[in-house]
Amino acid sequence: MVLLPLMIVGVPEGMEVLREGGHAVDASVATTLCLGIVSPASSGIGGGAFMLLRLSSGKAQAFDMRETAPLQASENMYAGNDTLKTKGALSIAVPGELAGLHEAWKQHGKLPWKRLVRPAERLALLGFKISPYLHMQMVRTTSGILADKDSVMYLLQMEVSCSQKIGGILTVKDLQRYRVKLKEPISANILGLKILGMPPPSGAPPMILLLNILAQYVIPSGVSGSLGVHREIEALKHVLSVRMNLGDPDYVDVSKVLSDMLSPKFAKELKKTIYDNMTFDPDHYGGRWNQIHDHGTSHISIVDRERNAISMTTTVNSYFGSQILSPSTGLVLNNEMGDFSIPMNVSAGLPPPAPSNFISPGKRPLSSMTPTIVLKDEHLKAVVGASGGGMIIAGTAEVLLNHFSRGMDPFSSVMAPRVYHQNNKLDACTCCEGRVVRANAGI
Repeated sequence: MVLLPLMIVGVPEGMEVLREGGHAVDASVATTLCLGIVSPASSGIGGGAFMLLRLSSGKAQAFDMRETAPLQASENMYAGNDTLKTKGALSIAVPGELAGLHEAWKQHGKLPWKRLVRPAERLALLGFKISPYLHMQMVRTTSGILADKDSVMYLLQMEVSCSQKIGGILTVKDLQRYRVKLKEPISANILGLKILGMPPPSGAPPMILLLNILAQYVIPSGVSGSLGVHREIEALKHVLSVRMNLGDPDYVDVSKVLSDMLSPKFAKELKKTIYDNMTFDPDHYGGRWNQIHDHGTSHISIVDRERNAISMTTTVNSYFGSQILSPSTGLVLNNEMGDFSIPMNVSAGLPPPAPSNFISPGKRPLSSMTPTIVLKDEHLKAVVGASGGGMIIAGTAEVLLNHFSRGMDPFSSVMAPRVYHQNNKLDACTCCEGRVVRANAGI
């Protein structure tokens, strides 16, 4: 069994909880709250998350603590102004991370809640050494944060009124009506493995579709080398096009598209349209709708002594979310409204926005977050997840292929170069001494 977060990091606070006999859920609470302190640009209780849990008994649960649109939100609230949904008070969706952590803890936790909160409290009080990555994020977004230095954000119920003072539409009623969704995980059998993932609006269905397409080739030779890269890119173009038909299943009927995305037969039909010696215009890949561009996240993978396993991805969306920072709490609120599609005029040649992802009060936006658990013969084999916004879907699939098909060890599987393609743009990414090195090319 391997843990395969796409950024390998040890969190002492979470490991100490496990040493004390805590459940994997206990460790996830302590670790996630600490991440919100030491990595506020990418996670925190002002945001949301997906938690995939597989118990040692074999039972699996999906905790959907994704942010939701406020009750006063509407499909046309931005009047086509894309900027308003990505920065500032109107970009804030109802946060769900803390509610989700507490719900999971109520069901499975062993240690007292106060014990799990204490490590994050200590980090916040005593301070910590920032990482080079956090420093980079701070440099990138300093101007936006400083621009709001005199604004006071709300922190859950205590500060809702302050959000309204700076133009927000969040209310106490939004927080009171927020509900964590406990769902059945989706699953697929691919390459002799059972893949467990979050249901929509997560990135698991497109990730599974990508694996299903690539599994149609001879493994591993058919997905290796330059030809393997070409095939993956072509498959990814199809996957991201199909993805935009998804949405929050409580608001949109996604049963047909979800069934297709989990179907090897559907993947086989898409594979027939991939040619080894050419590429095509976007219309070839069935892209009816304009794609969204979601952003960074944090991920944790946990297995406790009883073999309870958690794969959890958390986010505030863009670097420092809405870029509204509370001077009294230091917490950052998300800009998750940016993950919705909105009605707007588009440039000639571009597809229209996706109606299935339009805003509605209480609705959850699409997400690339793809926490994954892998089984073989019902035995735990891997707990996988990623950070990186839109690149999560392809990155998770590539790491799984690296380990289970190409025979790489876990560390090499994560550190190997990866490719990503969206909207006629190819990203080739690799890691060097802890840094991400990226080369871009329009294709």
